[in-house]
Amino acid sequence: MAEQDVPTTGREWHLAARPQGWPTPDDFVLVEAPVRQPEAGEILVRNAFLSVDPYMRGRMNDVKSYIPPFQVGQVMDGGAVGYVVASAAEGFEVGDAVLHGLGWREYATVGAAHAVKVDPELAPLSAYLGVLGMPGLTAYAGLLEVGALKEGDTVFVSGAAGAVGSLVGQIARLKGAKRVIGSAGSAEKVAKLVDEYGFDAAFNYKDGPVRDLLAEAAPDGIDLYFDNVGGDHLEAAIGALGVKGRAVLCGAIAQYNDTEPPVGPRNLALAIGKRLRLEGLLVGDHYGLQPQFVAETAGWLRSGELKGDETVVEGIENAGDAFIGLLRGANTGKMVVRL
Repeated sequence: MAEQDVPTTGREWHLAARPQGWPTPDDFVLVEAPVRQPEAGEILVRNAFLSVDPYMRGRMNDVKSYIPPFQVGQVMDGGAVGYVVASAAEGFEVGDAVLHGLGWREYATVGAAHAVKVDPELAPLSAYLGVLGMPGLTAYAGLLEVGALKEGDTVFVSGAAGAVGSLVGQIARLKGAKRVIGSAGSAEKVAKLVDEYGFDAAFNYKDGPVRDLLAEAAPDGIDLYFDNVGGDHLEAAIGALGVKGRAVLCGAIAQYNDTEPPVGPRNLALAIGKRLRLEGLLVGDHYGLQPQFVAETAGWLRSGELKGDETVVEGIENAGDAFIGLLRGANTGKMVVRL
């Protein structure tokens, strides 16, 4: 696409209101906005895929956090991959495929310092939002660097059919875990964990108290817990962890939409006697691992040892619905929106 083919306007999603509890379609609005030509040091990108991720729910609240909140009436942002359609930056040509952080829109004018060229030959473009992108690095760094996975560990992963959890379980298996257990929210997802991702055991957390389901799946306890859910899952894991056990605290999707304080975990005192280590994980601390992560993960993808599943929603007009669906567990693997 040459520069003159770029339209003067494009559609983008704005935050219309701050959600109270679960987001609704009324909290988002799709607007037509001018497309700005790049100035020196910038590129204009036609987005091909947008990422929707659980962390975005926190950005819809007006609270101080590790990442600034979305502003009401303003365009939102998030991971995206697309093609350069105009460039005023050295090192970027029209037609280059790039990863950047200005999603939720059809066209993005991006500072070249905030875009990374990616190779569509190495993997499908959308993979750079999932298995080879932020969720993949989260799984890899969280399990290996924060969780310090050791060969022979028994590992429990919550939200195990999601973008991060599905990779954590598979990487644990590839790195020599003795037993890998996952929880998910439907019988179909549980079957997928065992049959396709190679988990040793999995359960549907809606089938009963998580502590009982986990005890059945891990009668000898667990060494490492990767937490995407919080609440009753974290409480169950604290109970099941052995002495010097580790918990990687990556997410707490069970309470992202709560309007009341969470009920637990109520057994945190067990962490004292068991000498547990519970450590929070932000992927931004681990970008030094990126080259090693991409090289190793791309190898596993090529050999078929690792599956990076995606749930693809078609059309920018459906991005709001895709995000709400993500929070309700409508995805298996990474949820992306194809423009």
